[in-house]
Amino acid sequence: MSDLVMPPVVAERRPGRGRGLVGAVIRRIVPRGLLARALLIVLVPLVVTQGIALQLFYGTHLDVISRRLAGGVAGDVAMVVELLNRHPVQEDRGWIFREAAWRLDLNLALERGAELGPSASRRASLPLLPLEEDLDNALRERLRLPFDTDWQTDPRSVIIRVSLPDGVLHVEAPRKRLFSGTLYLFVIWLVGASLLLFLVAALFMKNQVRALRRLAAAAEAFGMGRDLTGGSIKPEGAAEVRQAAAAFNGMQARIRRFVSQRTEMLAGISHDLRTPLTRMRLGLAMLPEDAREDAAALTQDVEEMERMVATYLAFARGEVQEVARPADLAGLVREVVGRVSGEGGDVTLEAPATLVLPMRVDAMRRCLGNLIDNARKHARFVAVEVVPVPGWAEVRVDDDGPGIPAESREEAFKPFASFSSGGTGLGLAIARDIARAHGGELVLEESPMGGLRARVRLPV
Repeated sequence: MSDLVMPPVVAERRPGRGRGLVGAVIRRIVPRGLLARALLIVLVPLVVTQGIALQLFYGTHLDVISRRLAGGVAGDVAMVVELLNRHPVQEDRGWIFREAAWRLDLNLALERGAELGPSASRRASLPLLPLEEDLDNALRERLRLPFDTDWQTDPRSVIIRVSLPDGVLHVEAPRKRLFSGTLYLFVIWLVGASLLLFLVAALFMKNQVRALRRLAAAAEAFGMGRDLTGGSIKPEGAAEVRQAAAAFNGMQARIRRFVSQRTEMLAGISHDLRTPLTRMRLGLAMLPEDAREDAAALTQDVEEMERMVATYLAFARGEVQEVARPADLAGLVREVVGRVSGEGGDVTLEAPATLVLPMRVDAMRRCLGNLIDNARKHARFVAVEVVPVPGWAEVRVDDDGPGIPAESREEAFKPFASFSSGGTGLGLAIARDIARAHGGELVLEESPMGGLRARVRLPV
């Protein structure tokens, strides 16, 4: 029986994993804001372009100019040294010193009997210019004698000391022969132009981003129901931003018109339904005594229909007419808990002294009342807690009732859904609509008390 040969295990390669890692690093480095990203788009090409210009200038043009200027000074010094060596007579050397000062702009002095010490050349603080190195190389090439240079003693001259057979020659060469101020002007022009262009771009982009921020703030306020009666925003900025603002104004007007039409429709439905319901109640009340027992169930159905119509109509009207304003959430919760406790409910409350946030008071009172009433109907004990968190405020309603299974909690928010006897099935649906209209959320969770927790989260 032959042995089975297993194929070698090949590590699976994940294409794009490296690219995904690079992308994650780039996303972490790149700023998130539009203004910062736009300025980065302007700044990076600008810096790269100016860097290339500086590299070309300093790497080619400046290097060539520096070597030529240093070679000219070194050649003059070497010529003077050669003349002094060929004419050791004092009278001839005096003529050489005068001619060098007049024609070459070099001040000479001979220190007889001195020797050049082993001290190193004292360099100037010129990190952007290669003058010192170029001058040393040129002198070393042309003199072939011991020398050193001093860039620090005199701010206007460079002192070159050359060792001669009978002493040390001191040469003062003016710095203007080695470099020109236009070199710095070029750098200043590059940096200044870059800063000016960046400043103009920053001011322009800031105005564009300001228009986008106003549009985003208006959209957020409208979505939270804080500006339902306000006017439209003013289109400003670039053409695309103005187009977005105009589209938002149109959308806002259409939504207001839709909500207004819905309210008018509900008012008409309420009027049309209440009239036959009233006739039905009167008809049931006028039945003979022997038939009233049979009509009791019908009477309860009529009353439930009236409650459903009144509840949803009150919610719809309040959503349209009420305007959000700063109010004390903790005080509102105390008011609702006090009303429920006055009706015989066992409800405890933990809340800060005050917690002010923008809200529609009547709608939020209805939301909290629905949650607390719902908990009180299905549990013996109810605990309400108001908790401030960074940027948000939470109202937690816990009970020790039977609760709702986790897989059925989302179904409980659907209109007319009921997981126990009693109720119209609109309480949780209306409560969530109110929370979301404020820019928040309502979720159902398992309570530490063993029952259900309703947690309302509102932006501060």
